[in-house]
Amino acid sequence: MTNPVLVEVVRSGFVESVHRGALVITAPDGSVRFSAGDIERPVYPRSSNKPLQAVGMLRAGLTIDDEELALGCGSHNGEPGHVEGALAMLSRAGLTEDALACPPAFPLHEPSMLAVASAGKRRAAMNCSGKHAAMLTTCAQVGWPTDDYAAEIHPLQKIIQATVADLTSETIETVGVDGCGAPLFAFSLTGLARSFGRLVTAMGGPERRVADAVRAHPWQVAGTGREDTVLMRTIDGLLSKGGAEGVHAFALPDGTALALKIDDGAARARLPLLLATLRHLGIDPGDEAADLARDAVLGGGKPVGELKVAAGLFG
Repeated sequence: MTNPVLVEVVRSGFVESVHRGALVITAPDGSVRFSAGDIERPVYPRSSNKPLQAVGMLRAGLTIDDEELALGCGSHNGEPGHVEGALAMLSRAGLTEDALACPPAFPLHEPSMLAVASAGKRRAAMNCSGKHAAMLTTCAQVGWPTDDYAAEIHPLQKIIQATVADLTSETIETVGVDGCGAPLFAFSLTGLARSFGRLVTAMGGPERRVADAVRAHPWQVAGTGREDTVLMRTIDGLLSKGGAEGVHAFALPDGTALALKIDDGAARARLPLLLATLRHLGIDPGDEAADLARDAVLGGGKPVGELKVAAGLFG
């Protein structure tokens, strides 16, 4: 194991705190090209695994259009278009919002949240509702029960687990429950990066369809002002998906891929590390993404510092 990644929180020129983590870059053939920190320890990839889950749904027999497939891979803002998309999927499957197993939530997008705050939380506004709607649609189309679709023993979840093991080339030894209530499989950062590379380099099939759908419809994956939306709109051919607890993965069109995990789960440390890696790979992430990274250290509502990767990570 190499030394961990260090992301410094600098406020008014003073290093206030340090986030530690791990990062791996894999080559198009899946081999490790660069690593820092413990990249082999199993971690829960959280929402970064949604594209892999979507491949499992397609392998199981899901039939939806590409925009809906992107929403099924998303951790969306809960903006009106996201909520309407999830409800439309459910309606065509003969189901209602009550069938969703994800918990009720307010939209992440502040204007959308303020617009519906008086009506209270709802399941379709939860950021994982697109994935759950796609899971339910799969079950309805294939003829599986829908009342326990999020149970680990459900046929759909068994296929998804086998798909994740296949794409990561790892054995799934630990299964947990994600924040949205769906099963969550632990595997290494190396496996996560490798799987993203496999999606973008696939010549066809469910793997390539998921990669192409996500890249063609980045707003469905995240929403207004979110890093995945911004990055995929800025960088041609990039597949990017963040997750809770400081996880992020991306793949470039040639199959070069990254996976990272911030040990303390700090979401704000993900983007500076991701942007530094893109620059290391010779790719300009753009001003909008850089501005999102700078917004993390505020004083009096204004930027007074930055998060930056400690010197020496890439030599």
